[in-house]
Amino acid sequence: MPGSVIVGPDAALDGAAAPETDGTIAKRAHYAPPWADLSIIGIAGSSGSGKSTLSQAIVNKLNLPWVVILSIDSFYKSLDPESSRAAFRNEYDFDSPDAIDFDTLVERLRDLKAGKRAEIPVYSFEKHARLDRTTDIYSPHVLILEGIFALYDPRVVELMDMKIFCEADADTCLSRRILRDQRDRGRDIEGIIKQWFTFVKPNFEKYVNPQAKVADIIVPRGVENHVAMSMVSQFIQQKLVEKSTHHRAALIRLEIGGNSEPLSDKVLVMKQTSQLRGMNTIIHDIDTSSEDFIFYFDRLTALLVEEALNNAPFVEADIPTPQNLTYAGLCFKGEVSAVIVLRGGAALEAGLHRVITDCKTGRVLIQSNIRTGEPELHYLVLPKDIAEHEAVLLLDAQMSSGGSALMAVQVLVDHGVRADRIVLVTYSAGRMGIHRLTKAFPEITVVVGNMVQDIEERWVERRYFGC
Repeated sequence: MPGSVIVGPDAALDGAAAPETDGTIAKRAHYAPPWADLSIIGIAGSSGSGKSTLSQAIVNKLNLPWVVILSIDSFYKSLDPESSRAAFRNEYDFDSPDAIDFDTLVERLRDLKAGKRAEIPVYSFEKHARLDRTTDIYSPHVLILEGIFALYDPRVVELMDMKIFCEADADTCLSRRILRDQRDRGRDIEGIIKQWFTFVKPNFEKYVNPQAKVADIIVPRGVENHVAMSMVSQFIQQKLVEKSTHHRAALIRLEIGGNSEPLSDKVLVMKQTSQLRGMNTIIHDIDTSSEDFIFYFDRLTALLVEEALNNAPFVEADIPTPQNLTYAGLCFKGEVSAVIVLRGGAALEAGLHRVITDCKTGRVLIQSNIRTGEPELHYLVLPKDIAEHEAVLLLDAQMSSGGSALMAVQVLVDHGVRADRIVLVTYSAGRMGIHRLTKAFPEITVVVGNMVQDIEERWVERRYFGC
């Protein structure tokens, strides 16, 4: 997920916490991922003043995946038939605040500010209508909201950490708008100029220019203003450092009492039978071939998944047998899915499909920052209906500090998965990582093959994949 995410018209991008019981309220520790307190930067200005170019230049200068650009153009209201016909005649006022759905914008910004997933509408200027699809935004640390009315609504301004107003002379704005609307929106020059003098220019004085009064920074010349760009970039970098510091401090706080407190009753360590110890011996043997390692690890992970499914909800079911008898049995209460924590969790996937051949799977990539050791979310794909599944298996080969597991569980919770429906399945885990996880999420079940030292090198995936 390198670079930035730009959300605007025609962009194409592909929770509810579990009810707390009296027994878990006192035990619960707070965990907040870095995106739980989103920083919002607003960039307003006249049409063609360089807002989008400035936003993109700032993101390119930072070159970080945690900064997202959201265009306020996505929130144009759906048009009724009469307004739609007026729009095609270039007679509809898109440059009035009445054209923007501010209520939906505020709702989505509040969701993002709270660390939740937000569905962003997709507006087509060629069709003058909202499309049926939406775009998901999730887990940005900093969001740049750009548009002519970014600083207009007091409810939006209240959510912002920095407010910027772009200035440019009218001739420059008009020339930029002509080029953009011809290239990106399928407009003709006559219609563009008609709209400019009928709506854009009068509304600039009436609605847009007054927004400069609430701005923290007024940026003349847009992207050519290197001083302003440096100021904004430094502000964003400072915010990211603060979020990283708070996140690492929260992880450290979760360690307190880890060595003295007993493990949660919901932590299930596989019984070390002779068969299990025999397979572990082969897996740990330095002389074991790659083929044998994969064969026995797949066998062992199938056992882990079987144990995890013992914690999935079942319902009674009476079925007819070939002998014309009725068997009183059990079947899954609902769908069971799995989320693979890349790349280690992919080593458990073959074992998973041995047990559930048609299991729906999602993927999440969480990597530790080389400099700080902080876990960072890089990639996420989940089944669309995952919040409705009765059990979600979270698969990872190893867990040491627990930072990645914490973040992965938080991602699932943010997408509507109840914590008591999550079962973490891992081949090996350290006591500290398990303590961190179950202290923040006491409802989840953890199935572990082996308990190991708190800090163990991730060797399983390297041997399984041969690299």
